[in-house]
Amino acid sequence: MTASISGLSELADGYGAIICDIWGVLHDGHQAFAPACEALIRYRECGHPVLLLSNAPRPHSSVRAMLERLSVPQTAYDAILTSGDMTRSYLESQPGARVFHLGPDRDLPLYDALDVVLVPVEQADLIVCTGPFNDETEVAEDYRERCHEWSARRLPMLCANPDIVVERGPRLIPCAGAIAAVYSALGGKVRYFGKPHSEAYRQAVSLLGMIGADRRCKPAPILAIGDAIATDLKGAALNQIDALFIAGGIHAALAGKPGKLEMTALEAAFAAADVAPRAVMWRLSW
Repeated sequence: MTASISGLSELADGYGAIICDIWGVLHDGHQAFAPACEALIRYRECGHPVLLLSNAPRPHSSVRAMLERLSVPQTAYDAILTSGDMTRSYLESQPGARVFHLGPDRDLPLYDALDVVLVPVEQADLIVCTGPFNDETEVAEDYRERCHEWSARRLPMLCANPDIVVERGPRLIPCAGAIAAVYSALGGKVRYFGKPHSEAYRQAVSLLGMIGADRRCKPAPILAIGDAIATDLKGAALNQIDALFIAGGIHAALAGKPGKLEMTALEAAFAAADVAPRAVMWRLSW
């Protein structure tokens, strides 16, 4: 049975480091969640490092700039690692690749200073998917016919954001993972970067180790915090990391409401995904 808690302070003493999601935990795309930021600040004041691990399909520098615009304090975290960083690392090993960018223009910093050429899909060696071109009006099914054509050409796809949806204000917005799922179902070859895949956690743990060495602390055991069952919780489970589930994010419709979580529904969802988080709370706070 997953414990329902009222604050991170109930768990903090048992963990030497935190891996924390960003969207849906620290902000909703429009505004920062001040109590969540304060919780991480308080945790760091106890001498423990916090790594923000995000499936954002952009470099960590772009995500850091967004956090600054949303007034997420830099004192809430030690470092940021993104699926965009991991995608860039792969593209660095593919010099001269002809890439079709499937996604909005705001994700173009993904290719900054890389030796790749952005081309129309007809000329491409591979597709890099960061999401729909217009995530305000499109859904993954809008791409089914195009995915069928691309899979027939055996174009490999790099999915730079395995999330299916993300919270943006009161809405859920489709992500690259939703398109990648369509492509894969049609026989297309997809390579994923980010949560829940083990390489993301290997890099995260390595980075926490370096931070811990600098701060002369032991960053273990680790607690993962996130609002997505399929990525945050599944990734933690696959990598033997305890997890704190934030119920008021993308699964809010299932989870009930603040102060009255629908634990039966949540436990059923956890069981279906074969995950067992250490604890659950509506929104992150201390």
